[in-house]
This record gives sequence, C-alpha cells and structure tokens, in this order.
Amino acid sequence: MSKRDYYETLGVSKSAEDKEIKKAYKKLAMKFHPDRTQGDKKKEETFKEIQEAYEILKDDQKRAAYDQYGHAAFEQGGHGGGGGHGHGDFGDAFGDIFGDIFGGGRGRGGRQSRAQRGSDLRYNVELNLEDAVKGKSLEIKVPTFVSCEPCDGSGAKKGTSAKACSTCHGHGQVQMRQGLFAVQQTCPTCSGKGKVISSPCTSCRGQGRVEKTKTLSVKIPPGVDTGDRIRLSGEGEAGEHGAPAGDLYVQVNVRDHEIFVRDENHLYCEVPISFVTAALGGEIEVPTLGGKVKLKVPKETQTGKMFRLRGKGVKSVRSSITGDLMCKVVLETPINLSGDQADLLRQLEEKMGKSSKKHSPKETGFFDGVKKFFDDLKS
Repeated sequence: MSKRDYYETLGVSKSAEDKEIKKAYKKLAMKFHPDRTQGDKKKEETFKEIQEAYEILKDDQKRAAYDQYGHAAFEQGGHGGGGGHGHGDFGDAFGDIFGDIFGGGRGRGGRQSRAQRGSDLRYNVELNLEDAVKGKSLEIKVPTFVSCEPCDGSGAKKGTSAKACSTCHGHGQVQMRQGLFAVQQTCPTCSGKGKVISSPCTSCRGQGRVEKTKTLSVKIPPGVDTGDRIRLSGEGEAGEHGAPAGDLYVQVNVRDHEIFVRDENHLYCEVPISFVTAALGGEIEVPTLGGKVKLKVPKETQTGKMFRLRGKGVKSVRSSITGDLMCKVVLETPINLSGDQADLLRQLEEKMGKSSKKHSPKETGFFDGVKKFFDDLKS
C-alpha cells in the first residue's frame, strides 16, 4: 500500500518554511493525539502518519532526500521516520511542544531504557467548577503493576540473582549467518534481555512486578480547566525486572455549571431584571464564585446589556492573571398580572403613546424602516 505524501499529510506546500511545518504539526497533533481520540484506531493511525511526516520534514537533510527521491529514500534501512514515538509514552511524544502544568517533560533516555520502562497510565477525574477554580486535594485508586516486594523487582527468587545469558553473553542479540550475510536477531534464549533467571520469584513468577490497586493523593491546583493534565512522575506501571516505572497522567474534566459558563479565565452569566429596574435603574445582587455582590444598573438599561465585574473570574493556573465575570442582564416581562396591574400598564402605554419616538426610539425606528421598505416596493 503506497504511503501518502508527507506534505499532503501535514497540509502544507512543498515550499513551506520550518515554522509553518511545525505550526501545522502542532495543530494536527492536538486533534489526533490518542489522549483525545479515546481509542479510535483510525485516528491513532492518522496520528502516526502525522508524526512520521513531521520527523522527516523537520530535518533539513531528510527533507532534501525526500524531495529528491520520495519515500524510496528511506526504504531498506534509510532514515525514515518509522512512525515516530509510540503513543504509549505520550509524555515523550509531545515533550518539545506541550509542557505539563508544573513544568517540562522528562529527559529522554536511550532506546533500550525506553523499551524497558513501564507504561504511562491515565486517570480521568471529573470536577465541578468550584473545585476547579479553588483547587482540591483528592485520593484516587489506580489498578496497576507495582514492583514485587519479595524479590525487590528483580524477578529472581530471594537469595539468587539473574545471570548473563550464555547464548548472547549478555548482549540480548545474536548473529545468524546466511551465506555471505550475517543477520542480527533477538536472542531466542533471553528474549533480548541479556539475562536469564534460573530461579524465578514465586510471587511475581519472574516478572519483577505484580498487579495491585494503589491509593494516591492528588493535589489539583487552582484554575485547572477541561483538558489539563497533571503528571505524577513514577506512578505509572512498574517496568519488568526492576526497570523504572512510567508516569501517571491525571486528566481533568470540568462539569457544566448551572449558572456560569467558563471561557478560559472569564466567567459568563445571565441575570434577570425587572421592567422597573431596567427603566428607572437600581441595584441588584449578582452571584460570583465567592458569594453575592451588588451591581448598579443605570436607568434606561436595555435587555442584553453586558456588565463586567473585574477580577471576579478565574485565576489562571499558569500565571497570576485573574479573569472577569461578565453579567448579561435580561429583561423579564411581568406575568400573572392582576386586572388592576394590567390597567396600570395600559394607562402607561397611553401616556407614552403621544411621544413614542422619545420613549421607544428603537421600536419607532424599526417600524419606520419597515414602512419605507414597503413604500419603496410600491414605487
């Protein structure tokens, strides 16, 4: 099956500059990253294609070779991207683009250490808006692999230890000759580990780790929002045979609020006001996450008017900036009027009718425009 053109994969032209290529990659990576696609295999394959294309086009030498020879330049042991990073270690995959909340990602080790390292885990936590804004400490239970205590993660029975493989002499690779050629393969005896356990631990059966549900304390910092992740270093799955553990990523989702709508660090809400308050002005109470505050409504306020309460929004998790609360007042039409109340409104309308242009300029202007429209149609 032929591969898709790398430029087409990233949606850039062949003359695109490095900055444009990186920008296109960031946008697509955010859209198709496995963290966001929730197990969609087709989108995971697309993500791998995007990474492979970026690995080639971000390197000047590889890009030049691709421009001249196409995909053939990287076949048979060439410099191909090979799909880039596996998404099982998504902390590495986005290390140069997305820092987590408390700083940058971990440093990258060699290929062998990454292969032995335990898998990263993700734990989804759902918060209400108040807890997301103020921060919260909570306990979570995570089923995972942990280091085996009886053998201290080695996989060997207590009092014994793993020995170097006699087939590969500890290298994990063996050479097989086929005529004039020598082919290097994974050692069949130790499966590439370089060591053999003759007396495996009975608790972990030689794996160096066992299944367990861990209880962890997580501190949610104030100001987090849906999509933010908190990394707990070394709290992922333990690696086999004493290898380092992966990381645990706590994925935040904030539930919708019945009063407020959040947009980054700003909050929005609608506040109903009476006909009298809108016409004559007055003082009303508006809700904030810190309690009720007074808001002065000037006379002749129209429905939909937006008032800004500075500093009553959300403090950013990444800076000291605090957003605002935007209150939109909505005029509430009186209902369930008594006969006397309805008569009073009719009397008011009659008294205002003689000077409607003065009291209702928008209404008057609208109907004047409608009249002109139909007059123009007749002429």
